[in-house]
Amino acid sequence: MIDAIAHLGLLDDEDIRLDLAALELSALDHPGLDLAPYVDLLDAIESDLRGIAAAEGDVMAQAGALAEVFAVRHGFTGDRNSYDAPVNADLIRVLDRRMGLPIALAILYVGQARRLGWDAHALNTPAHVMVRLGTEEGAVVVDPFHEGALVSRDTVVRLIRQALGPGAKIDSQNMAPLTNRLALVRLLTNQVIRAEQAKDATRALMVQERIATVAPSYGQGWWDLARFQLADGQIEGARESLSAMLEVTRDPEMRAQVSAALEALAVR
Repeated sequence: MIDAIAHLGLLDDEDIRLDLAALELSALDHPGLDLAPYVDLLDAIESDLRGIAAAEGDVMAQAGALAEVFAVRHGFTGDRNSYDAPVNADLIRVLDRRMGLPIALAILYVGQARRLGWDAHALNTPAHVMVRLGTEEGAVVVDPFHEGALVSRDTVVRLIRQALGPGAKIDSQNMAPLTNRLALVRLLTNQVIRAEQAKDATRALMVQERIATVAPSYGQGWWDLARFQLADGQIEGARESLSAMLEVTRDPEMRAQVSAALEALAVR
């Protein structure tokens, strides 16, 4: 089934349609399910958004339109009561239930905003992904988990400190836009984490393979895949994953770590 998403790893990042790609990934866990109703729902949300969309350059109006369509008309919100449930990182189930994790809802918001030509990105905020509308200087940040509410910069910083610790240094990367691939990786990583929490090693390995397929230049994905393969006794697979990581990793310390791991595997 991994072949069904192989094309995502070959696309240029800007050519990935974020919401549809996340739907394709979700479909791997729902074999035989007709995706047409879900595509139709995304199209209906787009139609509603176009119906009330204001001037393209007015980011405040864009934020209001997204909140109106997603939260009010279609009832999307964050799942506060069962946050860690695996369904919250499964886009098909998110669309069914109108609830999900911040990253799943952010993918929907960003995907729809871009359908209208708006500048929108999921942000690399730790623990709680938010969405930036507009260019950096005139941007606004909204929180899809909380019905598209506007979020001040001070609130973003406070949430980052809550996630990283009160003494943590706020790095520019903590508020940087996620590439399309890394947004998908973040969604899938939530699935891996929940599989590990459930002690479902088979599921964790399967989803990690999807991460490596979708984002072949993401070194950490190969490292984690090798870790799961090694735990599963797939020594040759772990070697191949570490070798793939070596091809895409330029950091000298990490390359040394990978080389040492490959040397250790050579004697097994």
